[in-house]
Amino acid sequence: MNKSAVNHGKTVLLVGLTLILASIFMTSCSLFQKEAKPVVSIAPPPPQIVYDPELPYREVDLKRPISHVTYPKIYVYKSKRRLLLVDNDTLVREFRVGLGFSPSGDKKRQGDGRTPEGEFYVCVKNANSAYHKSVGLSYPMPKHAEQALIAGNISQEQFARIVQAIDSKSRPPWDTRLGGQIFIHGGGAQGDWTLGCVALYNSSMDELFEMVRLGTPVSILP
Repeated sequence: MNKSAVNHGKTVLLVGLTLILASIFMTSCSLFQKEAKPVVSIAPPPPQIVYDPELPYREVDLKRPISHVTYPKIYVYKSKRRLLLVDNDTLVREFRVGLGFSPSGDKKRQGDGRTPEGEFYVCVKNANSAYHKSVGLSYPMPKHAEQALIAGNISQEQFARIVQAIDSKSRPPWDTRLGGQIFIHGGGAQGDWTLGCVALYNSSMDELFEMVRLGTPVSILP
């Protein structure tokens, strides 16, 4: 065998070994590679309503039709000048309000200009009020009557009439020194201008009037 043939054989052998080694190296590297995973786009979960025990509702639906309101309750927050209408744990309306000309504190007597605080109910509805439309509240309640009786501002007979009216869910007497005729009515919520009532803008009062009924609970808070 001549020298060129030997060199050619060596070259062929070298190329063959190189290809074998390259194949082995590529195979071994593939053992250490992680399999590529497809990218999946996951939509974020919808925001959840965080329940605040300080609020009288769990959900909000300010566009609920009036005809779909089944069990309304009114909350008036005096310090915030806001009226909330809640239907079965859902806030369905929120209105700005005006209060009595001396709004701080609970009402004690007729003429003090204060909007009363406590738990009431709607005892009168008037579609032809002097202030557009109105719903009357069950003030004075027994707690007001008891304080007035102890202070000597009403008689035992007046106290008994107030308690009897509240027990029967009717309108309590409005002719004692405690005053009365506390309404939620129209006329504007631009300031504190009433004698103790809760005032709304007329458009708000239109909606409220349609949604509440006799006996609707009303909470007035400081």
